[in-house]
Amino acid sequence: MRVLLSTYGSRGDVEPMVALAMRLRALGAQVRVCAPPDFAERLAEVGVPMVPSGPSMREVASGPKKWEPADLPQRAAELVAAQFDALAAAADGCAVVVATGLFPAVAAARAVAEKLDIHFVYVSFFATMLPSPHHPPHQWPGRPLPPDVTDNRVLWDLNAQHMNELFGPVVNAHRASIGLPPVDNVRDHVCTDHPWLATDPALGPWQETSDLEVVQTGAWIVPDERPLPAELVAFLDAGTPPVYVGFGSMPMQAANDIARVVIEAVRAQGRRVLISRGWADLALIDDQDDCFVVGEVNQQALFGRVAAVVHHGGAGTTTTATRAGAPQVVVPQLVDQPYWARRVADLGIGVAHDGPTPTTESLSVALATALTTETRARAATVASTIRTDGATVAAQLLVDAAARERPPVSA
Repeated sequence: MRVLLSTYGSRGDVEPMVALAMRLRALGAQVRVCAPPDFAERLAEVGVPMVPSGPSMREVASGPKKWEPADLPQRAAELVAAQFDALAAAADGCAVVVATGLFPAVAAARAVAEKLDIHFVYVSFFATMLPSPHHPPHQWPGRPLPPDVTDNRVLWDLNAQHMNELFGPVVNAHRASIGLPPVDNVRDHVCTDHPWLATDPALGPWQETSDLEVVQTGAWIVPDERPLPAELVAFLDAGTPPVYVGFGSMPMQAANDIARVVIEAVRAQGRRVLISRGWADLALIDDQDDCFVVGEVNQQALFGRVAAVVHHGGAGTTTTATRAGAPQVVVPQLVDQPYWARRVADLGIGVAHDGPTPTTESLSVALATALTTETRARAATVASTIRTDGATVAAQLLVDAAARERPPVSA
Protein backbone atom coordinates (compact mmCIF):
# COMPACT_ATOMS: atom_id res chain seq x y z
CA MET A 1 0.00 0.00 0.00
CA ARG A 2 1.32 3.42 -0.99
CA VAL A 3 0.13 6.61 0.67
CA LEU A 4 0.86 10.24 -0.18
CA LEU A 5 0.54 12.82 2.58
CA SER A 6 0.25 16.42 1.40
CA THR A 7 0.56 19.65 3.35
CA TYR A 8 1.71 23.19 2.88
CA GLY A 9 1.99 25.12 6.11
CA SER A 10 4.06 25.66 9.23
CA ARG A 11 5.56 23.13 11.64
CA GLY A 12 2.11 22.59 13.14
CA ASP A 13 0.82 21.35 9.77
CA VAL A 14 3.82 19.15 9.03
CA GLU A 15 4.55 17.45 12.35
CA PRO A 16 1.22 15.58 12.54
CA MET A 17 1.85 14.27 9.03
CA VAL A 18 5.23 12.99 10.23
CA ALA A 19 3.41 11.14 13.02
CA LEU A 20 0.96 9.55 10.58
CA ALA A 21 3.76 8.64 8.16
CA MET A 22 5.67 6.85 10.90
CA ARG A 23 2.62 4.86 12.00
CA LEU A 24 1.72 3.94 8.42
CA ARG A 25 5.26 2.78 7.81
CA ALA A 26 5.09 0.62 10.94
CA LEU A 27 2.01 -1.05 9.42
CA GLY A 28 3.93 -1.84 6.24
CA ALA A 29 2.79 1.04 4.03
CA GLN A 30 5.05 3.03 1.73
CA VAL A 31 4.70 6.73 2.50
CA ARG A 32 5.81 10.03 1.02
CA VAL A 33 5.18 13.48 2.43
CA CYS A 34 4.79 16.54 0.22
CA ALA A 35 5.72 19.62 2.26
CA PRO A 36 7.50 22.99 2.06
CA PRO A 37 11.29 22.79 1.69
CA ASP A 38 11.75 24.16 5.24
CA PHE A 39 11.07 20.67 6.61
CA ALA A 40 13.47 18.55 4.54
CA GLU A 41 15.77 18.05 7.53
CA ARG A 42 12.90 17.05 9.80
CA LEU A 43 11.63 14.39 7.40
CA ALA A 44 15.16 13.13 6.83
CA GLU A 45 15.51 12.65 10.59
CA VAL A 46 12.71 10.10 10.60
CA GLY A 47 13.61 8.56 7.25
CA VAL A 48 10.40 9.52 5.44
CA PRO A 49 10.82 10.39 1.74
CA MET A 50 9.88 13.99 1.03
CA VAL A 51 8.46 15.70 -2.04
CA PRO A 52 9.32 19.41 -1.69
CA SER A 53 6.75 21.90 -2.92
CA GLY A 54 6.43 25.67 -3.13
CA PRO A 55 8.60 28.40 -1.63
CA SER A 56 9.93 28.39 1.92
CA MET A 57 7.02 28.63 4.35
CA ARG A 58 9.07 30.83 6.63
CA GLU A 59 9.60 33.30 3.78
CA VAL A 60 5.89 33.20 2.99
CA ALA A 61 5.11 33.99 6.64
CA SER A 62 7.68 36.68 7.34
CA GLY A 63 10.42 36.87 4.72
CA PRO A 64 10.85 38.48 1.31
CA LYS A 65 8.10 36.29 -0.18
CA LYS A 66 5.59 37.16 2.54
CA TRP A 67 2.00 36.87 1.40
CA GLU A 68 -0.03 40.07 1.58
CA PRO A 69 -3.86 40.11 1.47
CA ALA A 70 -3.90 41.94 -1.86
CA ASP A 71 -1.68 39.24 -3.39
CA LEU A 72 -3.81 36.32 -2.22
CA PRO A 73 -5.40 35.35 -5.58
CA GLN A 74 -2.05 35.36 -7.39
CA ARG A 75 -0.27 33.49 -4.57
CA ALA A 76 -3.11 30.99 -4.40
CA ALA A 77 -2.86 30.31 -8.14
CA GLU A 78 0.90 29.78 -7.84
CA LEU A 79 0.47 27.42 -4.89
CA VAL A 80 -2.28 25.37 -6.57
CA ALA A 81 -0.08 24.87 -9.63
CA ALA A 82 3.08 24.11 -7.65
CA GLN A 83 1.39 21.64 -5.32
CA PHE A 84 -0.42 19.89 -8.18
CA ASP A 85 2.80 19.49 -10.15
CA ALA A 86 4.64 18.13 -7.11
CA LEU A 87 1.85 15.71 -6.20
CA ALA A 88 0.87 14.44 -9.63
CA ALA A 89 4.01 12.37 -10.15
CA ALA A 90 4.37 11.38 -6.50
CA ALA A 91 0.77 10.08 -6.30
CA ASP A 92 1.17 7.57 -9.11
CA GLY A 93 0.40 4.12 -7.73
CA CYS A 94 -0.90 5.43 -4.40
CA ALA A 95 -4.06 4.12 -2.78
CA VAL A 96 -4.92 7.39 -1.06
CA VAL A 97 -3.95 11.04 -0.74
CA VAL A 98 -4.31 12.62 2.72
CA ALA A 99 -4.18 16.42 2.66
CA THR A 100 -4.16 19.42 4.98
CA GLY A 101 -2.57 22.88 5.19
CA LEU A 102 -3.29 26.06 3.28
CA PHE A 103 -6.50 25.77 1.30
CA PRO A 104 -5.01 26.18 -2.23
CA ALA A 105 -2.61 23.32 -1.53
CA VAL A 106 -5.46 21.09 -0.35
CA ALA A 107 -7.44 22.01 -3.47
CA ALA A 108 -4.48 20.85 -5.57
CA ALA A 109 -4.32 17.55 -3.68
CA ARG A 110 -8.04 17.03 -4.22
CA ALA A 111 -7.58 17.62 -7.94
CA VAL A 112 -4.71 15.12 -8.13
CA ALA A 113 -6.85 12.48 -6.43
CA GLU A 114 -9.68 13.11 -8.89
CA LYS A 115 -7.40 13.10 -11.90
CA LEU A 116 -5.78 9.82 -10.90
CA ASP A 117 -9.03 8.33 -9.55
CA ILE A 118 -7.62 7.56 -6.10
CA HIS A 119 -9.12 8.08 -2.68
CA PHE A 120 -8.86 11.43 -0.92
CA VAL A 121 -8.99 12.32 2.78
CA TYR A 122 -9.08 15.88 4.05
CA VAL A 123 -7.90 16.32 7.65
CA SER A 124 -8.18 19.35 9.92
CA PHE A 125 -6.15 19.86 13.09
CA PHE A 126 -8.81 22.01 14.75
CA ALA A 127 -12.58 21.71 14.94
CA THR A 128 -13.39 25.29 13.96
CA MET A 129 -12.11 24.78 10.42
CA LEU A 130 -15.11 22.52 9.79
CA PRO A 131 -18.61 23.93 9.19
CA SER A 132 -20.88 23.50 12.18
CA PRO A 133 -23.86 25.24 13.78
CA HIS A 134 -21.96 25.01 17.07
CA HIS A 135 -19.22 27.51 16.22
CA PRO A 136 -18.58 30.39 13.80
CA PRO A 137 -16.03 30.28 10.95
CA HIS A 138 -12.76 32.14 10.83
CA GLN A 139 -12.59 35.37 8.88
CA TRP A 140 -10.70 35.56 5.61
CA PRO A 141 -8.50 38.57 4.78
CA GLY A 142 -10.64 41.42 3.51
CA ARG A 143 -13.84 39.45 4.15
CA PRO A 144 -15.02 40.40 7.66
CA LEU A 145 -18.01 38.64 9.14
CA PRO A 146 -20.93 40.93 10.11
CA PRO A 147 -20.72 41.51 13.88
CA ASP A 148 -24.51 41.64 14.26
CA VAL A 149 -25.06 38.12 12.85
CA THR A 150 -25.03 35.39 15.51
CA ASP A 151 -26.54 32.49 13.57
CA ASN A 152 -23.59 30.23 12.83
CA ARG A 153 -25.30 28.61 9.85
CA VAL A 154 -25.65 32.03 8.23
CA LEU A 155 -22.01 32.77 8.99
CA TRP A 156 -20.88 29.50 7.44
CA ASP A 157 -22.91 30.29 4.32
CA LEU A 158 -21.02 33.59 4.16
CA ASN A 159 -17.79 31.69 4.68
CA ALA A 160 -18.54 29.51 1.64
CA GLN A 161 -19.32 32.65 -0.37
CA HIS A 162 -16.07 34.31 0.72
CA MET A 163 -14.03 31.23 -0.16
CA ASN A 164 -15.68 31.05 -3.57
CA GLU A 165 -14.79 34.70 -4.14
CA LEU A 166 -11.20 34.24 -3.01
CA PHE A 167 -10.41 30.82 -4.44
CA GLY A 168 -13.18 29.80 -6.83
CA PRO A 169 -11.71 31.43 -9.97
CA VAL A 170 -8.22 30.17 -9.14
CA VAL A 171 -9.28 26.60 -8.35
CA ASN A 172 -11.63 26.29 -11.32
CA ALA A 173 -9.13 27.79 -13.76
CA HIS A 174 -6.60 25.18 -12.73
CA ARG A 175 -9.18 22.40 -12.86
CA ALA A 176 -10.08 23.44 -16.41
CA SER A 177 -6.41 23.39 -17.39
CA ILE A 178 -6.11 19.72 -16.36
CA GLY A 179 -9.46 18.60 -17.80
CA LEU A 180 -11.57 18.57 -14.64
CA PRO A 181 -15.04 20.16 -14.41
CA PRO A 182 -15.62 23.31 -12.35
CA VAL A 183 -17.12 23.15 -8.85
CA ASP A 184 -19.73 25.52 -7.45
CA ASN A 185 -18.69 25.37 -3.79
CA VAL A 186 -14.92 25.07 -3.53
CA ARG A 187 -14.88 24.79 0.25
CA ASP A 188 -17.25 21.86 0.52
CA HIS A 189 -15.78 20.11 -2.51
CA VAL A 190 -12.23 20.28 -1.20
CA CYS A 191 -13.04 19.51 2.45
CA THR A 192 -15.52 16.73 1.52
CA ASP A 193 -18.52 15.64 3.55
CA HIS A 194 -16.46 13.09 5.54
CA PRO A 195 -13.47 15.08 6.81
CA TRP A 196 -11.13 13.78 9.48
CA LEU A 197 -10.41 15.73 12.66
CA ALA A 198 -7.04 14.99 14.25
CA THR A 199 -7.60 16.48 17.71
CA ASP A 200 -7.84 15.00 21.16
CA PRO A 201 -11.50 14.46 22.12
CA ALA A 202 -11.02 16.06 25.56
CA LEU A 203 -8.93 19.02 24.44
CA GLY A 204 -10.50 19.70 21.03
CA PRO A 205 -13.87 17.92 20.93
CA TRP A 206 -16.20 17.70 17.95
CA GLN A 207 -19.89 18.38 18.53
CA GLU A 208 -21.97 16.17 16.28
CA THR A 209 -23.98 17.80 13.49
CA SER A 210 -26.09 16.51 10.65
CA ASP A 211 -24.08 18.62 8.19
CA LEU A 212 -20.92 16.49 8.24
CA GLU A 213 -19.83 12.99 9.15
CA VAL A 214 -16.58 13.76 10.90
CA VAL A 215 -14.07 11.05 11.84
CA GLN A 216 -12.22 12.19 14.97
CA THR A 217 -9.06 10.15 15.35
CA GLY A 218 -7.28 11.88 18.21
CA ALA A 219 -4.22 14.09 17.78
CA TRP A 220 -1.35 12.81 15.63
CA ILE A 221 1.69 12.95 17.89
CA VAL A 222 5.28 11.97 17.17
CA PRO A 223 6.95 10.42 20.24
CA ASP A 224 10.07 12.53 20.78
CA GLU A 225 13.01 10.63 22.22
CA ARG A 226 15.63 13.36 21.77
CA PRO A 227 17.57 14.25 24.94
CA LEU A 228 17.52 17.84 26.12
CA PRO A 229 20.77 19.73 25.43
CA ALA A 230 23.25 19.57 28.29
CA GLU A 231 23.33 23.35 28.67
CA LEU A 232 19.55 23.46 28.98
CA VAL A 233 19.54 20.65 31.56
CA ALA A 234 22.15 22.58 33.55
CA PHE A 235 19.93 25.68 33.51
CA LEU A 236 16.87 23.68 34.59
CA ASP A 237 18.83 22.03 37.41
CA ALA A 238 20.28 25.34 38.64
CA GLY A 239 17.08 26.71 40.15
CA THR A 240 13.31 26.61 40.38
CA PRO A 241 11.30 25.58 37.29
CA PRO A 242 11.28 28.43 34.75
CA VAL A 243 8.41 29.77 32.67
CA TYR A 244 8.78 28.75 29.03
CA VAL A 245 7.92 31.39 26.43
CA GLY A 246 7.76 30.57 22.72
CA PHE A 247 5.63 31.50 19.74
CA GLY A 248 6.59 28.73 17.34
CA SER A 249 6.23 29.58 13.67
CA MET A 250 4.64 32.97 14.35
CA PRO A 251 6.90 35.78 13.09
CA MET A 252 5.61 38.23 15.79
CA GLN A 253 5.84 41.93 15.02
CA ALA A 254 8.41 43.95 17.03
CA ALA A 255 10.11 40.81 18.31
CA ASN A 256 12.60 42.77 20.44
CA ASP A 257 9.77 44.51 22.25
CA ILE A 258 7.92 41.22 22.72
CA ALA A 259 11.05 39.63 24.23
CA ARG A 260 11.38 42.48 26.73
CA VAL A 261 7.70 42.31 27.63
CA VAL A 262 7.65 38.57 28.28
CA ILE A 263 10.91 38.50 30.22
CA GLU A 264 9.86 41.40 32.44
CA ALA A 265 6.41 39.83 32.97
CA VAL A 266 7.91 36.51 34.06
CA ARG A 267 10.41 38.23 36.33
CA ALA A 268 7.55 40.19 37.89
CA GLN A 269 6.18 36.83 39.07
CA GLY A 270 9.52 35.93 40.62
CA ARG A 271 10.24 33.24 38.05
CA ARG A 272 13.16 32.34 35.83
CA VAL A 273 12.65 32.57 32.07
CA LEU A 274 13.24 30.08 29.26
CA ILE A 275 12.90 31.73 25.83
CA SER A 276 12.40 29.79 22.59
CA ARG A 277 13.75 31.66 19.56
CA GLY A 278 11.12 30.43 17.08
CA TRP A 279 10.50 32.14 13.75
CA ALA A 280 10.33 35.47 15.59
CA ASP A 281 14.03 35.09 16.53
CA LEU A 282 13.35 36.06 20.14
CA ALA A 283 16.52 36.81 22.09
CA LEU A 284 17.65 37.68 25.61
CA ILE A 285 17.51 41.33 26.66
CA ASP A 286 20.42 41.23 29.14
CA ASP A 287 23.02 38.89 30.59
CA GLN A 288 21.29 38.01 33.84
CA ASP A 289 21.56 34.34 34.75
CA ASP A 290 17.81 33.91 35.33
CA CYS A 291 17.20 33.69 31.56
CA PHE A 292 18.15 31.09 28.97
CA VAL A 293 17.38 30.88 25.25
CA VAL A 294 16.86 27.68 23.24
CA GLY A 295 16.25 26.76 19.63
CA GLU A 296 14.48 23.62 18.42
CA VAL A 297 14.04 21.36 21.45
CA ASN A 298 12.09 18.32 22.65
CA GLN A 299 9.00 19.99 24.11
CA GLN A 300 7.58 16.68 25.31
CA ALA A 301 10.56 16.28 27.64
CA LEU A 302 10.85 19.96 28.49
CA PHE A 303 7.28 20.93 29.36
CA GLY A 304 7.17 18.57 32.32
CA ARG A 305 9.99 20.58 33.88
CA VAL A 306 8.63 24.12 33.57
CA ALA A 307 6.34 26.16 35.80
CA ALA A 308 4.13 27.29 32.92
CA VAL A 309 4.11 27.55 29.12
CA VAL A 310 3.42 30.89 27.41
CA HIS A 311 2.72 30.28 23.74
CA HIS A 312 0.78 31.29 20.63
CA GLY A 313 -1.87 28.58 20.77
CA GLY A 314 -0.87 26.31 17.92
CA ALA A 315 -2.57 22.92 18.02
CA GLY A 316 0.69 21.04 18.54
CA THR A 317 2.06 23.22 21.32
CA THR A 318 -1.30 23.30 23.10
CA THR A 319 -1.58 19.53 22.96
CA THR A 320 2.00 18.98 24.13
CA ALA A 321 1.65 21.39 27.05
CA THR A 322 -1.68 19.83 28.03
CA ARG A 323 -0.23 16.30 27.92
CA ALA A 324 2.64 17.46 30.13
CA GLY A 325 0.30 18.96 32.73
CA ALA A 326 1.91 22.37 32.35
CA PRO A 327 -0.27 25.42 33.11
CA GLN A 328 -0.57 27.64 30.03
CA VAL A 329 -0.95 31.25 29.00
CA VAL A 330 -2.06 31.38 25.38
CA VAL A 331 -1.41 34.60 23.43
CA PRO A 332 -3.34 33.82 20.21
CA GLN A 333 -2.24 35.39 16.94
CA LEU A 334 -4.49 34.06 14.16
CA VAL A 335 -6.79 31.38 12.68
CA ASP A 336 -7.26 28.51 15.14
CA GLN A 337 -5.22 29.98 17.99
CA PRO A 338 -8.11 31.90 19.64
CA TYR A 339 -10.02 28.61 19.66
CA TRP A 340 -7.22 26.81 21.50
CA ALA A 341 -6.91 29.74 23.91
CA ARG A 342 -10.60 29.38 24.74
CA ARG A 343 -10.26 25.63 25.22
CA VAL A 344 -7.37 26.12 27.66
CA ALA A 345 -9.41 28.67 29.63
CA ASP A 346 -12.61 26.59 29.52
CA LEU A 347 -10.77 23.53 30.85
CA GLY A 348 -9.23 25.57 33.65
CA ILE A 349 -5.69 24.58 32.68
CA GLY A 350 -4.51 28.10 31.94
CA VAL A 351 -5.40 31.56 30.74
CA ALA A 352 -6.44 32.98 27.37
CA HIS A 353 -4.67 36.31 26.93
CA ASP A 354 -6.92 39.04 25.58
CA GLY A 355 -5.44 39.85 22.19
CA PRO A 356 -2.26 39.06 20.28
CA THR A 357 0.02 41.76 21.75
CA PRO A 358 0.80 41.36 25.44
CA THR A 359 2.05 44.09 27.71
CA THR A 360 4.21 43.45 30.73
CA GLU A 361 1.19 44.10 32.96
CA SER A 362 -1.32 42.01 31.00
CA LEU A 363 1.01 39.02 30.73
CA SER A 364 2.02 39.27 34.38
CA VAL A 365 -1.64 39.23 35.43
CA ALA A 366 -2.30 36.17 33.24
CA LEU A 367 0.74 34.39 34.66
CA ALA A 368 -0.39 35.09 38.21
CA THR A 369 -3.47 32.95 37.53
CA ALA A 370 -1.63 30.26 35.53
CA LEU A 371 0.94 29.82 38.31
CA THR A 372 -1.57 29.12 41.08
CA THR A 373 -1.69 25.71 42.71
CA GLU A 374 -5.30 25.36 41.58
CA THR A 375 -4.41 25.77 37.90
CA ARG A 376 -1.51 23.35 38.16
CA ALA A 377 -3.70 20.77 39.87
CA ARG A 378 -6.35 21.09 37.18
CA ALA A 379 -3.68 20.85 34.46
CA ALA A 380 -2.40 17.62 36.01
CA THR A 381 -5.91 16.17 36.08
CA VAL A 382 -6.63 17.00 32.43
CA ALA A 383 -3.21 15.69 31.36
CA SER A 384 -4.22 12.19 32.39
CA THR A 385 -7.13 12.24 29.92
CA ILE A 386 -5.15 13.14 26.78
CA ARG A 387 -4.84 10.28 24.30
CA THR A 388 -1.63 9.46 22.44
CA ASP A 389 -2.93 6.95 19.90
CA GLY A 390 -4.43 9.30 17.28
CA ALA A 391 -1.87 8.60 14.55
CA THR A 392 -2.20 4.86 15.17
CA VAL A 393 -5.98 5.08 14.85
CA ALA A 394 -5.72 7.07 11.61
CA ALA A 395 -3.10 4.78 10.09
CA GLN A 396 -5.17 1.69 10.87
CA LEU A 397 -8.27 3.27 9.32
CA LEU A 398 -6.37 3.88 6.09
CA VAL A 399 -4.89 0.39 5.99
CA ASP A 400 -8.23 -1.26 6.78
CA ALA A 401 -10.01 0.80 4.11
CA ALA A 402 -7.42 -0.20 1.50
CA ALA A 403 -7.79 -3.83 2.47
CA ARG A 404 -11.54 -3.62 1.96
CA GLU A 405 -10.93 -1.95 -1.43
CA ARG A 406 -13.30 0.88 -0.73
CA PRO A 407 -12.66 4.55 -0.01
CA PRO A 408 -12.27 5.70 3.60
CA VAL A 409 -14.27 8.84 2.80
CA SER A 410 -16.93 9.76 0.29
CA ALA A 411 -16.07 11.63 -2.85
